[in-house]
Amino acid sequence: MTFRNWHDAAQASPLCVGIDPHPEQIAQWGLPDTPDALGTFAQNVLSAATERAKFIKPQSAFFERHGSAGIAVLEDLLAQAREAGVMSILDAKRGDIGSTMAGYADAYLNPARPLAADALTVSPYLGVGSLRPAMELAAEHGKGLFVLALTSNPEGREVQHARTQEGRAVAAEVVRHAEEVNGQLDVPLIGLVVGATIGTAAADLGIDLPSFSGPVLSPGFGSQGAGVADLEAVFGDAYSDGRVIVNASRSLSRRGPDSADIADEITTVIEALRPKGR
Repeated sequence: MTFRNWHDAAQASPLCVGIDPHPEQIAQWGLPDTPDALGTFAQNVLSAATERAKFIKPQSAFFERHGSAGIAVLEDLLAQAREAGVMSILDAKRGDIGSTMAGYADAYLNPARPLAADALTVSPYLGVGSLRPAMELAAEHGKGLFVLALTSNPEGREVQHARTQEGRAVAAEVVRHAEEVNGQLDVPLIGLVVGATIGTAAADLGIDLPSFSGPVLSPGFGSQGAGVADLEAVFGDAYSDGRVIVNASRSLSRRGPDSADIADEITTVIEALRPKGR
């Protein structure tokens, strides 16, 4: 599977189902904090998403905390998603330089590797150019990258809203660089992470999100407080055109552990998210 048909998938279903098995959620399901419970959580959410949502987003940290046993669960989850035809966006937010960045890219974007996903979240805040190895491998294998641009956490403003010597916002430079790389590709594979709760921040910083050619992954919907009106306000035509992939995690999995209950909630959210006219 490649990420090249992301737009068709997002048109069919704008929802990305986050798989975030943090300890509190595991406990709410009445499960112990063990790798086996991690596997149960991941499998039940994936089963609910299959044939409904087109994307899942496992949060790598919650698997890593269980060591090799947790990583094995993540490997199995990514393999099962491939078999089910569900695109995986691995939320690992990797960002480094040189051969280390190339190593991360190889681990998560090379189809020959056990942790290969269809797309990966990356951090550009060691310099956007430091992501070049990941961008090159994504292009080679038809994988996607989601570059952190405007995140919803308050601390992000200190860096993302800062101005360069030329007077441009750092986040605007991230968006510009991502668009330049997309312009060199036959299909725009480089996307952005932009929180649904940022309000007018993009416009205030001179960023024209509706004109961005790639996909936008938007956390913040549901439990974090954003609704459809926020998505429409933040993303405009990008949302109505089906270029925004909306992530929801806890608002879905809190319906568990019954996969059927989660599936019902996924269906309800997809219908609520589908822009009018589609």
